[in-house]
Amino acid sequence: MSRIDRYLIAQLLALFGFFALVLVSVYWVNTTARLFDRMIADGQSAMVVLEFTAMMLPGVILLVLPVAVFAATLYGVNRLMGDSELVVMQATGISPWRMARGVAGFGLIVALAMGMLAHELVPISRARLAERQAQVSQNISARILVEGRFIHPASGVTLYIGQISPLGELLEVFISDNRAPDTETTYTAQKAVVVKTETGPRLVMFEGMVQDLAAQTGRLQVTRFDTLTYDIGALMGAIAPRRPRIEEFTTPQLIAHGTAVAHASGAGADLVRTILHERIAQPLLAPVGALLGLAALLTGGFSRFGIWRQIGFAILLAIGVQFLVNLTSDMARGLSGGWPLVYAPAVAGLLAAAALLGWGARRRRVPPPARSAADGSEAGA
Repeated sequence: MSRIDRYLIAQLLALFGFFALVLVSVYWVNTTARLFDRMIADGQSAMVVLEFTAMMLPGVILLVLPVAVFAATLYGVNRLMGDSELVVMQATGISPWRMARGVAGFGLIVALAMGMLAHELVPISRARLAERQAQVSQNISARILVEGRFIHPASGVTLYIGQISPLGELLEVFISDNRAPDTETTYTAQKAVVVKTETGPRLVMFEGMVQDLAAQTGRLQVTRFDTLTYDIGALMGAIAPRRPRIEEFTTPQLIAHGTAVAHASGAGADLVRTILHERIAQPLLAPVGALLGLAALLTGGFSRFGIWRQIGFAILLAIGVQFLVNLTSDMARGLSGGWPLVYAPAVAGLLAAAALLGWGARRRRVPPPARSAADGSEAGA
């Protein structure tokens, strides 16, 4: 690797680190804010929210890295032009193809990091996140015991809890049970606690009363109690076992046990093969984004007004590649044997970058000076 390649890679990696940190932070904070509002409203603690967002971080990083590569290339090449470093390189005879070698090396370094994420870290984090979500969904307290809201855990049942004390006591409990066809039953209690038993969770209420209203006669029967047990586990019903998704298996697992994974997840062998190729094709977007950014900026000449048109053109190319990614991913998963389509965005991006680099090299090729008639006569003499 020459000194120029090492210089370009070092400059672009420093900018890439900055853009990756900013983009991951913005995307992660936005995702965390939405998740925080939803999970806190469902009765989860802040630690559970932080745990969930930490498990989502590898997927966020994998999604953001190609954008960071593209942004770093645009900013880095633009700064080289502004500092006249690129002009000096071109004056020494370095062609756009030669500069593309260092930029491609930068993209390949990021592609290796994306490969580790796509093949190992992201599937592991998704599997762990799915397990924790299943555990939380089975937590009766988190599912129905939410203070200050009317909850309908089952058809005909309404539950309200005024407040949950720091000790876990439920204060001002109200339960309306209209599942019986001829009787409407209402439970009220000053406080209650959730007790786990061998047959499921029970709600033990203290200092309350039960009101039974007969629908046909309209007769109301009131019973006061000091202690009463209510079966809230029956409201939730049986929870079906969770079936793992293909995205939760690492690439070595898919390669070694593809048939078993397809059977366990309920998917076909074509979908397993398509996801494997998607994980191979996704890291290729890093060098494609870097080369597109460089090639688009090298298509223009020097201008005192900057290279904003080239930057806008590069952004349009990146949007087009991302549009192809979304389109081909859906098509490949919907077609039998459609896995080659996942490579179409990378191939199209590389072809576009090669065409732009070739055009830029031809524009910068200086024609040989024309010989004058006087020079020709002197040569003849």
